[in-house]
Amino acid sequence: MEKVVDARGLSCPLPVLRVKAVLEEGPEEVHVRVDSAAAKENLSRLGQSMGYCVDIEGLTGGEWLIRLRRKDKDYVST
Repeated sequence: MEKVVDARGLSCPLPVLRVKAVLEEGPEEVHVRVDSAAAKENLSRLGQSMGYCVDIEGLTGGEWLIRLRRKDKDYVST
């Protein structure tokens, strides 16, 4: 089961701090909604540095959905 973080309306570094706290719990997957290009880029780097595959989907209204999935031998990033 994935965890969900709504980081819309938050300025950096708050999205990064919130998602980092969730990732430190070791979930299989985290979905994050953001409305800032800076947060999108920073969360992508954070996920990769903590061993997660990162998939970013552009949504309407200048928002993004970032899917962070823990890397393991059975998962292939697309």
